Amino acid sequence: MLVDLLNRTPLVSITLPLNRPFPRSDVFIVLRNKFSHTLTLFFLCTYCEQWPSFFSDLFTLIRSTDNSVFNRHISLLFFHIVLEISGEVADQMIKSARPYDADRHARDARVRDAVRERDAARINEAVLTLVAECSERMLNLRKRVDSNTRDLDAAIEVVDWGIRTFGSYVGWIDINLTVTPTTVPLLFNLLADPSLPIRLATSVALLRIVAKGLKEPGDKLSLFEVLSLGEVLDALETKTRAQQVERGSETDEGEESYREALGKLLNVYGSEVAKLTDDCPNEDVRKEATKLMAQLLPVLLRFLADPYDDTCSTVFPLLQIILSGYKRSRKISTEPINDTKRSFLTSLLQVLLTKMKWDPDADPADVDEDDNTEFERMRKDLRTFMDSILSIDQNLVTDAVRTLALSTISAYQNGISLEWHDAELGIYLVYIFGEINKTGGKGRAAFCHAPSVDKERRKATDYSEYPLTTHGEMLYALVQSGIASYPHHAVSLQFFETVSRYTDFFKIRKECIIPTLEAMVDRRGLHNENPTFRLRLYYLFHRFIKEAKNDISPDISASITQSILDLLPIQVEIQENDESEEDPIADAVKNSTFDSQLYLYETAGILCSLLFRSPEQQAVLFLSLVKPLMDELSINLHASTKGVQDIVAIVKVHHIIMALGNISKGFPDYPSTTSSTVSEGHALPPLEVLGQVAQAILVCLEAMNVHKAVRDATRFAFARILATAGPSVTHFIPPLMANLLAHFEPSELVDFMNFISLLIHKLQRDMFDVLDQLIGPLNAHISALLSQPIAGTDDERAHIDTKKAYLSLLNNIMTNKLHSIFTSERNSPTFESLIDSLRQQAEDVSDPSSQKVALTFLNKGVSVWGQPASDSTQEGLLGFDRFIYERLVPSIFRIPSSAGFNIKDGQMMVVLHEIANLLQSICHIRGPEAYNYLLTVFLPSQNWPPETALQFTKELRDLDGKNFRKYFTDFVRSSGSSS
Repeated sequence: MLVDLLNRTPLVSITLPLNRPFPRSDVFIVLRNKFSHTLTLFFLCTYCEQWPSFFSDLFTLIRSTDNSVFNRHISLLFFHIVLEISGEVADQMIKSARPYDADRHARDARVRDAVRERDAARINEAVLTLVAECSERMLNLRKRVDSNTRDLDAAIEVVDWGIRTFGSYVGWIDINLTVTPTTVPLLFNLLADPSLPIRLATSVALLRIVAKGLKEPGDKLSLFEVLSLGEVLDALETKTRAQQVERGSETDEGEESYREALGKLLNVYGSEVAKLTDDCPNEDVRKEATKLMAQLLPVLLRFLADPYDDTCSTVFPLLQIILSGYKRSRKISTEPINDTKRSFLTSLLQVLLTKMKWDPDADPADVDEDDNTEFERMRKDLRTFMDSILSIDQNLVTDAVRTLALSTISAYQNGISLEWHDAELGIYLVYIFGEINKTGGKGRAAFCHAPSVDKERRKATDYSEYPLTTHGEMLYALVQSGIASYPHHAVSLQFFETVSRYTDFFKIRKECIIPTLEAMVDRRGLHNENPTFRLRLYYLFHRFIKEAKNDISPDISASITQSILDLLPIQVEIQENDESEEDPIADAVKNSTFDSQLYLYETAGILCSLLFRSPEQQAVLFLSLVKPLMDELSINLHASTKGVQDIVAIVKVHHIIMALGNISKGFPDYPSTTSSTVSEGHALPPLEVLGQVAQAILVCLEAMNVHKAVRDATRFAFARILATAGPSVTHFIPPLMANLLAHFEPSELVDFMNFISLLIHKLQRDMFDVLDQLIGPLNAHISALLSQPIAGTDDERAHIDTKKAYLSLLNNIMTNKLHSIFTSERNSPTFESLIDSLRQQAEDVSDPSSQKVALTFLNKGVSVWGQPASDSTQEGLLGFDRFIYERLVPSIFRIPSSAGFNIKDGQMMVVLHEIANLLQSICHIRGPEAYNYLLTVFLPSQNWPPETALQFTKELRDLDGKNFRKYFTDFVRSSGSSS
């Protein structure tokens, strides 16, 4: 049947006489592959019932009329057909790429069963016969001096595809067919064949044999004993590693891919052996499997130590399985780990530590280098394994890390030549030791063995007399070694990363502060010639100074500040970007260099703040920081207002304003207090100079408030200046507000209201006059904005965010007891419209989050303004009771009954609880008057039955807040279901 089909097909390559060689061309290969796929699809539909003799027919084509000669093209066609069939019925990758189809799944299972029953043995025999005979032909051709290269390539091709075919079905046919005394030697010979494709294909075939599921653990063990794969992998790893050493710096991608394939084979083999050692109930099987695993461990370590990360990472899953098993054993046993495991873990640690080194030719400073990213990921994975060992035997890890780190640091200190990647690793181990040492204390206790000291006495305690911990010894040796001077950026940067991470160490060994600061400030650090390095140092220097400022002598703070003055001038470079659709000014202010420089300005402010005991010296130093910036600000302000838009000048104004704000941020915050007096012990910054800075920024804003970048920078700077200077600069806020609101975008308005909320929290009563002037115009702005029609999703989002920020601001005013601004002489005319607008927002069920905040405000308002006016000690507002009864109470009961209210919505449930709280507040503040009004006036007007109204008011009066909320929720739910 198949011969007839082939004879009838119009394909030229198929209708040629089978005993003649086929033409060799790319077209032929495409046609052969397409024909194989088409025939496979035909096979899947007909094999089980209509064409059971498919393989019998196919086998007749394998040999030509001369039975002693194999036709290579027909052999390859046969291999491709079997490969296609295996791919369709058993390849999980192909299956997972397709949508699940139950009919296809059932059909594939039927085909597999039918092949196993009818033809599996003959298929396997045919494949292996072709492979064996072509292997012998290949061997003979290699021995002949005059052999034809083309003939050898043809033989290699057949063996390659034959082994691929064999590997495609070993996972789903009987293992007794594929693993025999004939096949095992053949496979191992091919695994070491000179042809790379054959070796790679053979490694995949063996991997699938090893991974094949067998019902009985004893059968799996017998398979492993027959294969003796541990010995084979050991020999091949040794051979390929020797070849790798011979190649030296030259890379052979093909041979490295072979080592990678061997690593994958080891990984799967070891994982299968681990299943026997961990899960098998048979003690004898576990013992034998344990022997096999012990044979694999040295090979695993050698693959793990491979210089190529792709090869090294192939055994990561197996290593994780082994370490997980060790951890489980450790948890259920109190005995120390045995010598065998300890020896393996010790060797493993040495490999991990060696693999953590950078490649000598790498450039860690190149942030765009993909290899660097891969190394960082690899180092992270290696740390995971180290953490696993840590949970098995902590001392093993800490001792190994300590020994290597201290020996590296000591070698450098003694003048011994070190490679840069060795030095970097030594410092990196000090950097991660705080994470590794789980038994170490916190704070100062992590670095010295000192008794517990009360927080108030710590600063006065001399810790220098107490011995150092292991981590303390490492850090002390690190600082004293002078390794920060190592002439490689990666080494010095790792040093600065480490010292800025463990600033508590410098509180117990203060003599280490000055040498560390010297290294940070000179050419090893901030003044390094590498710009990328410098930018990172700006942050690390800031972090170190900020954390160690209480231990830095004021005597040296001024000199440190002077040494960084040359780094403070601002440089603006505008990059041409024609493709950007963004505003050129907005695009220009986004500058990573300046963002890093901001840390330097804040650090300068911190150093200046340390001179608080010498106000005159502090003022002079502070002025030396801000005066050049203010002069530059004036120059650029003039340049930006000439009529022609000067982007450089505008961007420079933006940068300078932010820099001035960050210098102010370096000073301690003004203490939050309800009074205008400063708490004892707080040292005020140079307020006069800060006032000049605020005035200069405000002048720039008045002249340039049309530019969003300037408005953003001003808001940024004033938030920091006000946090530092407190009430002394609050008089700048009204003109600041006027200029910020003269031109604004919706997002800016949100930021502005958050800014005001922050000031309220910081300054509290000192903000009263400012808020008294602000709340009226702000309310008008918000009302106008919220009344505008919504044009799209962006408008809707801005609308919601603005309302949320406004309601939050109003609640902050109430929380900080500044509610008198709403009823002041200035704002009392608009109070009724304000409170009624909040009532209306409380009824808007389309925005439950804003509903909740509006109800919270009304609750606070009732507590303040709803007090009976007859009580002279309270702040009750005359006529507010009418608002409660005539407007607020009807609104409260309208909300749950509105069409859009869904009690199943979690946000609506929160709103309902807030309504319950408000009802209780009204009745608590107004007393019996409120209960009587509800019972005799309002509830009857809503057609409530008398008994229901009586029960409701009784529960409202008698229940506490939590229980009434539950009652009210159940009441609304039952009312909704009954309606």
